[in-house]
Amino acid sequence: MTVMPITIEPMQAKYNSQVGRLLGHGFRGKFQHLTNMSDDDLALFFAKLFDLFPIESASQRMIALQDGEVIGTLSIKWKAKSNMKQEKQRFPSWKSFNSFGKWNFLKMLIGLSFLDHKPQAGECYIADVVVHPDHRSKGVGKMLFEWVQQFVQAEPHLNILSLHVSGKNTRAKHLYEKLSFHTHTQKNSIMRHFLFNELKWHYMVRRLK
Repeated sequence: MTVMPITIEPMQAKYNSQVGRLLGHGFRGKFQHLTNMSDDDLALFFAKLFDLFPIESASQRMIALQDGEVIGTLSIKWKAKSNMKQEKQRFPSWKSFNSFGKWNFLKMLIGLSFLDHKPQAGECYIADVVVHPDHRSKGVGKMLFEWVQQFVQAEPHLNILSLHVSGKNTRAKHLYEKLSFHTHTQKNSIMRHFLFNELKWHYMVRRLK
């Protein structure tokens, strides 16, 4: 049986639904504590965000593709250059999300805002990384991290990779340590504990230059 190659490519609108399902599956533990949304509703919520809001200029989402199927994704962002025009944040229209219920819609927005991180100068922040459960331990995550490492090394104004990981997620923390990340700071977040039932968070960094 021929194994199809895996490629790392920029996100395209035609993959919004697949990436939405991947994010919904990957983060359902967090957001289903926050809301009563089903797996299908979480996937649709993320896909709608992609449909309605273009990616910011100082950010990039990549996908891992195999035979037309999205099997992994990684999103990064960095501090925009001072001469780069800042996009004005738009609040999502309730009408586009009314099928989820107003309370779920509001809680999702609040939750996403508390997971947001503002990168500092020189910092490339990994906002999320998810690999489909059927494709874990096959090098997909490693390929995504190799891409972002090459991206940072090619950008003169970037020199540090960073990410947050929950203290509960020891498997991911050990993986990042194998990739030469180390815990820069560790803190307890009462709000994240209230929203996601995850109190302890590690801010991990890897200097590349």
